[in-house]
Amino acid sequence: MKIASFMLLIFILLFGLIYFLTGYKSAFEADQSCHSLLKIDYAEQSGFGCDHDLETRQWLLFQEGINQQPALVLKRFRY
Repeated sequence: MKIASFMLLIFILLFGLIYFLTGYKSAFEADQSCHSLLKIDYAEQSGFGCDHDLETRQWLLFQEGINQQPALVLKRFRY
């Protein structure tokens, strides 16, 4: 039982470390990445955009919904 608890603790710590080290360090970096991807990969198409979500601290690359449908989030840029 102690080994299982220790392994769970190690897994949680490793997951937390990876999660926090893979995000962007600032909103500016996340913004630049979102708009760069938007201009490079979606420049020819309309209906795509980047938006800043203050509550979840991330930039979102999205495709606008058609006929009042919700937008589709294509990529999230956490910071």
